[in-house]
Amino acid sequence: MKGAVVPGSTIIYTHTDEAPALATYSLLPVVRAYAATAGVEVETRDISLASRILAQFPEHLTESQRVGDTLGELGELTGKPEANIIKLPNISASAPQLRAAIAELQAQGFALPDYPDEPATDQEREVRARYDRVKGSAVTPVLRQGNSDRRAPAAVKHYARTHPHHMGPWSSDSKTNVAHMTADDFRATERSAVVSDAGSLRIELVTDAGTTVLREAVPVLAGAVVDAAVMRVGPLRAFLVEQREQARRAGVLFSVHLKATMMKVSDPIIFGHVIRAFFPDTFARYGAALESAGLNPDDGLGALLAGLDALPDGDAIRASFHDELAAGPALAMVDSDRGITNLHAPSDVIVDASMPAMIRNSGHMWGPDGSEADTLAVIPDSSYAGVYQTVIDDCRAHGAYDPATMGSVPNVGLMAQAAEEYGSHDKTFEIPADGTVRVVDQAGAVVLEQPVARGDIFRMCQAKDIAIRDWVKLAVHRARVSGDPAIFWLDPDRAHDAVLIGKVRQSLAELDTDGLDIDILPPEQATARSLERIRRGENTISVTGNVLRDYLTDLFPIMELGTSAKMLSVVPLIAGGGLFETGAGGSAPKHVQQLLKENYLRWDSLGEFLALAASLEHLAQHTGNARAQVLADTLDRATATVLDRDRSPSRRLGGIDNRGSHFYLALYWAQELAGQTDDPELAAAFADLASTLAEREQVIAEELLAVQGSPVDLGGYYRPDPATCEAVMRPSAAFNEALAALARR
Repeated sequence: MKGAVVPGSTIIYTHTDEAPALATYSLLPVVRAYAATAGVEVETRDISLASRILAQFPEHLTESQRVGDTLGELGELTGKPEANIIKLPNISASAPQLRAAIAELQAQGFALPDYPDEPATDQEREVRARYDRVKGSAVTPVLRQGNSDRRAPAAVKHYARTHPHHMGPWSSDSKTNVAHMTADDFRATERSAVVSDAGSLRIELVTDAGTTVLREAVPVLAGAVVDAAVMRVGPLRAFLVEQREQARRAGVLFSVHLKATMMKVSDPIIFGHVIRAFFPDTFARYGAALESAGLNPDDGLGALLAGLDALPDGDAIRASFHDELAAGPALAMVDSDRGITNLHAPSDVIVDASMPAMIRNSGHMWGPDGSEADTLAVIPDSSYAGVYQTVIDDCRAHGAYDPATMGSVPNVGLMAQAAEEYGSHDKTFEIPADGTVRVVDQAGAVVLEQPVARGDIFRMCQAKDIAIRDWVKLAVHRARVSGDPAIFWLDPDRAHDAVLIGKVRQSLAELDTDGLDIDILPPEQATARSLERIRRGENTISVTGNVLRDYLTDLFPIMELGTSAKMLSVVPLIAGGGLFETGAGGSAPKHVQQLLKENYLRWDSLGEFLALAASLEHLAQHTGNARAQVLADTLDRATATVLDRDRSPSRRLGGIDNRGSHFYLALYWAQELAGQTDDPELAAAFADLASTLAEREQVIAEELLAVQGSPVDLGGYYRPDPATCEAVMRPSAAFNEALAALARR
């Protein structure tokens, strides 16, 4: 059955990367077939890393190879009230991932230029600039033109309490701790100001040799909060050396936790300094040889070791690295069996995923010997590190949390219009010479300035006034709807937060907050208050900036639900549309590896189910499409049944994988639609499908299981062959025919 298309009833479903992209080949046919019965069109837009790379170089490609700038197109759509976008996780490419994607595309016949590590000509600098546009978190700042509302849906929370995941026990004598700088980091050096008039700001470096413009024009609006901060490299190096020795003295693992994918300029540089500090003798003896060979510690220990074979002293350098590894302290491992350390790649250990996993696992990480051990977690910048120390102290004092009884910490996050640090990529610089960085307005007045030394990392960011006001409004709305207290996590002793507190109080005074429990606390105190309530089974809304939004929407869900992928993530766009995000993609590479090895995809599409229901509900409310609301309501109930009957992907070969979970969602959704009474015509349309899927359940399950166990070749990792992916992800002829029959009605 295909209903007449209802005006405005269009959903954009993004095609991204890795496991989420593979899952789309299986789930999207279900979504399109069901949505069509309500006159809803589901279109796709390819914002994968490969597509974004190709879009940068049309002049290097044949006519048939060229792709449009779909990300830019979606960015424009977010400014329109009809926007309805379901965004799946995408690769936030590190430099090694970007190089690997370029190499794969070149091997597939795309005549892309090489990535210039050290651009020497204007042409190479232009190529590098184009590639850097797709590096790191290039997608979310474009699409997130609204603030974030993330929470655990009732069905997910019920499942977590009735099927609690394992939490490792904590010991009161655990030696796990967080180490951070106490001066000369981004937090300590931060300076903030409020822009009085719309216009632009120039970032310039003033040295004894003259003035160099670092960024000609940063557009700003009246009322925006702008910040300038510096990570001072000398104190950073001293801090890292001390933490290496501290880990050795304490007999704990050494680990570093950064966000090199999102903070794509600053954090890889910091990561490189960690490697230099951990291997001081090697860099003292061989640093010049490594540099001349183009081997950069910012790319990680793995890249350094991989490039040694081409060096005359490669064996000696490799031995030096191994000697310093053996001398300790022991490094935390990403994969003990394969010898992959915490320092192998900047994208391997991402703070918002790695720290909750450590806390969930008794404060332990894996050591080189394959056993668990206490850990010194090094988070150089102090802006948010104290949050994790507060959680560790609480676990050490009171033990692990109980998912069967613990409360929730939903989040309202300030992220609209590239807010705060996550919008700073194009305003972050490694300083080439001693001097002063100045932020100057169009009249030549200095708005902010920072003294800098060679090698320091300067960062400027901003938060727009309209985004801040919308954030406060959304927080008040969530507090009103939920009845839960809300805490703004803002530190009056931090420059940016102090300015933000004034704006928050002004906005709160203009809103109806009668009867609401709203507070403003520094992050460590907000953490302690929330943990106290969690242990009593109570909920507390965290209202945070952009980085803490990212951190907390992994930290608390991983402890509460076992994963952040089960959270509902809604972005009410400021222009009136909706962006619906589908969960975390940190585990996506491992899932692809398993599929390639044994044709088994563990990726859980629960996030997609939740986002689709929210998208359909938003569409119904904004277009008057009553059938879309029926689809949303029945999908919510079907999702609850998937959870209650344990039809999510299992961890091992031979069980239900991603494709099987999609079948069961389709079955339960069809049954809910056939049984509902709000729309008898829709119920009749799904009666046959519900009956067919139920009758053929065993046949379909056997067809899905039959393909497991053998390796598959998708024809590429970053740009796999679409026909092959569809064949792999839709192996059940019976299921495919049932969906086709619905479309023919």
